[in-house]
Amino acid sequence: MFKKNLQFSFAFAFIFIVQILAETDQGTAKLVLADFHHIVKPSITISLMLYVIYRTQLKGRFAKRIFAGLVFGLLGDVFLMYDDVDPYFFMFGLTAFLIGHLLYISAFYLDYKWAPSIEKLYTRIAIGVFGVFCVAFYLFLRPYLGDMKIPVMIYAFVISLMAIMAVNRKGRVNTLSFNLVFYGALLFLISDSLLAYNKFVSPFAYSGIAIMATYMLAQYCITIGSIERKLKKHTVIDSEKASA
Repeated sequence: MFKKNLQFSFAFAFIFIVQILAETDQGTAKLVLADFHHIVKPSITISLMLYVIYRTQLKGRFAKRIFAGLVFGLLGDVFLMYDDVDPYFFMFGLTAFLIGHLLYISAFYLDYKWAPSIEKLYTRIAIGVFGVFCVAFYLFLRPYLGDMKIPVMIYAFVISLMAIMAVNRKGRVNTLSFNLVFYGALLFLISDSLLAYNKFVSPFAYSGIAIMATYMLAQYCITIGSIERKLKKHTVIDSEKASA
């Protein structure tokens, strides 16, 4: 896995480091990078989109849905860069990421369809864990949300569902793909939780670094995990489905 993705991983690591440095001191970043700082953040998802095209040629529904999810992730990144200019940009960004998560969920559901009868113990555990977290964190945020109560409630449900569907792939795909996608979904949940706390409850030191680091790792893990996806042999029904 590492050899096949080594060159891209180094390139992505460079983007990761530049973005973290920009979050460390945004004033200096804008001074040093000038208008280039508007390119650094979008390059996170653009690089992943290009790599998905290169490695998969967008063959099959799974690859197409992951790619589409990254497209909406790119839109979300762009909108959130300007949320301090107009509050509507935050809503646009939230909507874009929401659609991106739904596309990831639809991709993960394809893996579930291979063998819906496989033991669902881990899925039941995930529903309990992420369900409790979703409700508890939303109730914690609710007094601070104002007019954003319903949008945040919907978003919290969808991001939790994405994590549950990532767990639901267990036993249906190879271990490498399962682990990477699961870690990616978990990191996405952490990143969005940090973002919500920082925006609605109380800004905290180094929030930009924490939010962007977990977000970039989340997108990287989901992308590489999707590229490395292999359906387990006992789940393959016929050659037509193998192209999914």
